[in-house]
Amino acid sequence: MKPSRLWRSAPLIAAGAALALAVTACGGDSGGSDDAGASASAGAGAGANAGQSVAIVGYSVPKPAYDELQDAFVKTDAGKGVKFSETFGASGTVSKSVASGQKADFVTFSLDPDMTRLVPKFVAEDWNADSTKGQISNSVVVIAVRKGNPLHITGWDDLIKPGVKIVTPDPASSGSAKWNILAAYTHTLAEGGTDAQAQEYLTSFFKNVVSKPASGAEATTTFTQGTGDVLLSYENEAIGARQKGVDLDYVIPKETFLIENPAAVTVSASPAAKAFLAYAKSDEGQAIFASHGFRPTDKNATIGTVEGANDPSKPFPTIEKLTTITDLGGWSKVNKEFFDADNGIVTKIENATG
Repeated sequence: MKPSRLWRSAPLIAAGAALALAVTACGGDSGGSDDAGASASAGAGAGANAGQSVAIVGYSVPKPAYDELQDAFVKTDAGKGVKFSETFGASGTVSKSVASGQKADFVTFSLDPDMTRLVPKFVAEDWNADSTKGQISNSVVVIAVRKGNPLHITGWDDLIKPGVKIVTPDPASSGSAKWNILAAYTHTLAEGGTDAQAQEYLTSFFKNVVSKPASGAEATTTFTQGTGDVLLSYENEAIGARQKGVDLDYVIPKETFLIENPAAVTVSASPAAKAFLAYAKSDEGQAIFASHGFRPTDKNATIGTVEGANDPSKPFPTIEKLTTITDLGGWSKVNKEFFDADNGIVTKIENATG
């Protein structure tokens, strides 16, 4: 089958200290082990970076993609003889862990604030100075439903109907949760509604939330184990679940939110880590991300069939109304306005709805 080209639509709307690191070795949604990616240390022969190690620390959702990236990288001249370790968990949690001193050479998070927390002590100030502005993968917020879509969910308005049970991660720990909530909020604006109406929608939305797991991957596990009627998720997470044989369907709303995931090397990173980042952003690396359901950062990237997508030959349809974090004024503004621990819009609504 001929590969297809991803054309991401341009944004169409504008709208105005204890740490518990929940990471286990090779269990749940995360992995943390010196042996992780062991197959990625078996490249034949010695390369330019042979004998070096790369400690990956990142959010849980893209772990399968990074496992494949490691296996592919060690087959290149730059990757032969390189060893990997990895720790994956909720984005905010693992970011705070690195800030507290956890060893990391390569870091990847669900959203930019988890990266900027590490600047400049652990990550250089120019981490986002490249052509992708530091982003390594994209996705969009989708609505995952039970196989056959028994509740006939078609979009956001269906989620606030009486009796619909929603699973979405906890914004206190999960970057995925913040993307989901912003998508739910801004769909009202995309339809011509006001901020007051968007807050009213979000209040009804949270009244139907029955579970808020710590991370996006944990939320998927919770849903697939039988909790809830719908799961708010990354498009790639829904595709990945289907690739593993999970019986679920997903709906791409006509109004949704662009998810942008950053990656960088730390200031103490080895040359091998820098080479791995370059590989992950290369055409070959982006093809691996695409195969796991991520939308490449380059709109002209050539991709092949993506199993698990609604249409494997055309896996990433153009979104009718796609909002970006830039449309809302950037993460500094959004975090203060929506997620401030005392006065954020979302914080107040969560407290009011229980």
